[in-house]
Amino acid sequence: MVESWISNSSITALVLSIAACTLFISPFAAANFIQTVEITWGDGRANILNNGDLLTLALDQSSGSGFQSKNEYLFGKIDMQIKLVPGNSAGTVTAYYLKSPGTTWDEIDFEFLGNLSGDPYILHTNVFSQGKGDREQQFYLWFDPTLDFHTYSILWNPQRIIFSVDGTPIREFKNAESVGVPYLKSQPMRIYSSLWNADDWATRGGLVKTDWANAPFKASYRNYNDSTACVWMNSEKKSSCGDVSSGSGGGGNGWLNEEMDTTGEEKLRWVQKNYMVYNYCTDIKRFPQGIPPECKMQ
Repeated sequence: MVESWISNSSITALVLSIAACTLFISPFAAANFIQTVEITWGDGRANILNNGDLLTLALDQSSGSGFQSKNEYLFGKIDMQIKLVPGNSAGTVTAYYLKSPGTTWDEIDFEFLGNLSGDPYILHTNVFSQGKGDREQQFYLWFDPTLDFHTYSILWNPQRIIFSVDGTPIREFKNAESVGVPYLKSQPMRIYSSLWNADDWATRGGLVKTDWANAPFKASYRNYNDSTACVWMNSEKKSSCGDVSSGSGGGGNGWLNEEMDTTGEEKLRWVQKNYMVYNYCTDIKRFPQGIPPECKMQ
């Protein structure tokens, strides 16, 4: 896989990376972190800087840190720009995800698994519905995510969830209620992010441990954009977009019915062919009784 990354697709990667950077140089309708998030743990290791335009998380041997959005959402198109821990980040995990509370929670995960200097990060994705996950797909990235900020996006509407990196889709999880799989459509979720030590499993299955001589480790965030998301108003038990559970309502929010066009599907196939390193839907040993039913729809 790494050889293919370097040789067979390098030209394509360069073209797409340049195109992505061109698309994402323009500033977002970015929200101010002071107004939109609250630091939830870390005892001073998380900081909001530059009048709310920048947020940093740090990890040392005593503790990591994290934050959450003030709003809850029921469907949305949400962007965050993140610059990951540079250098030897083995053992660290930078997590960025949507999650609802409770024991039968819903969750949409980006997790960035650190690695030794010079080795690629692994981007780990997962989808939980009513407390059931085990839907992992993992990817290498086609750039160094520690050198600059890159945009990680979640499109969550009643028909599908699309994970994107710099505007390039990497994963689609479709509504599979027709084959008995619960979909994420009734539990409002918050954005959470954290930087923490997971050296018991994060890098090469836990074989490579965190080197605390490199601490503190730091990840940086900017341009959080939730302007195209349906805010859940808990006191009124309704969404700011109205009734969107079926894809109706929402006024001019076209993303509520958004799906990938031909170009998006081509980019998705390119990523999954060249950079996917694990797909639960093809792990026959893990599912000897047959792959999960939603895999036939993905």
